[in-house]
Amino acid sequence: MLNDRKTVIIGVTGGIAVYKALDVVSRLKKKDFEVNVIMTKSAAEFVTPLSFQTMSQNIVNIDMFQEPRAWEIQHISLAKKADLIAVIPATANIIGKISNGIADDLLTTTIMAAKAPVIFAPAMNTNMYNNPIVQDNMNKLMKFGYEFIKPAVGRLACGDSGEGKLENTDFIVQVIESMLYDIKDLSGKKVLVTAGPTMEDIDPVRYITNRSSGKMGYSIAEEARDRGAEVTLVSGPTNLDTPFGVKFIKVRTNEEMLNAVLEKFQKQDIVIKAAAVSDYKPKVYSRKKIKKDGDELSLPLIKDVDILKELGKLKSNQILVGFAAESNDLIENAEKKLKNKNLDYIIANDITGRDTGFSSDNNKVTIIFKNGDKISLDKMSKREVARKLFNILASKI
Repeated sequence: MLNDRKTVIIGVTGGIAVYKALDVVSRLKKKDFEVNVIMTKSAAEFVTPLSFQTMSQNIVNIDMFQEPRAWEIQHISLAKKADLIAVIPATANIIGKISNGIADDLLTTTIMAAKAPVIFAPAMNTNMYNNPIVQDNMNKLMKFGYEFIKPAVGRLACGDSGEGKLENTDFIVQVIESMLYDIKDLSGKKVLVTAGPTMEDIDPVRYITNRSSGKMGYSIAEEARDRGAEVTLVSGPTNLDTPFGVKFIKVRTNEEMLNAVLEKFQKQDIVIKAAAVSDYKPKVYSRKKIKKDGDELSLPLIKDVDILKELGKLKSNQILVGFAAESNDLIENAEKKLKNKNLDYIIANDITGRDTGFSSDNNKVTIIFKNGDKISLDKMSKREVARKLFNILASKI
């Protein structure tokens, strides 16, 4: 995250989920954001201002008429310093006030005076959330450009179950980080990313796959999203959470990934094939489980479709990027793949590294250009690799 000490105003209103806002403040501080908290008086009935003051390391603001600590109009000064305002939790009351232009306390007046983006994270009883009046108020605010993080579905504090639970705090922080990301050079561009492994069935029990975790592809998709792109992520089976804000297409086999990519390919500006697609599949699928018979099993395999090569044939104005995961002759093999598949760039990745191989959060790669130029990157996080890659690609579109 390139936050350059961004300032986030957290507005806390009077709902039972107030305590979760403490975790959001804590997480933002750990990511080096400047955090100021405005509490409504009802919020202070649930959690003391001292708790938020300790987490934010700033004085908590509640009363618009309290004695000023400096010669400034409080709601104006807070509105001016905000890079983003997030209301967590957002009650039906605060949503209704803002949607109808009511500014009768420090939080509502600050929001009204702010030019920064405002995001609401609603949390309330499911019947209240689904009330047509509340829904109408939210739709009205969204038309004005206000953002909402939809509440989760689950058991609520009142004992009811349904939509209305405050979304996971880690998710909320990710949304805030994304909105405040410094680089927005992919706005208006379309980026397609493939990630994870594919699977090819042998029989109803067994299948062929590989050790790809999907982490690199997901990091690329998240970087493109945060830089403003419209992102489509085509993913094989992984244990990763689906990134917010992307079009997610779940696939399993080579054929499913091929079809999903071909459907979207022609409308993309950048296509990055980070998936580890099966090169071979069983010649014959056994509809019955293969029984043990003798000490050896012969399993004939046939070559499957080379998706990246097919895209290279179809490529027109798209920037096409591939990955070469190699255990030997890294650069030589990657350069062959770059040429044979008509790529613009290829990421050469040595999979034998102990701390940069499969399932690692880090990577050590060489980016090879079509013209033969190379950029070698030392060990860094996969997200940082994605950032370095888009620093190159964004200047080419």
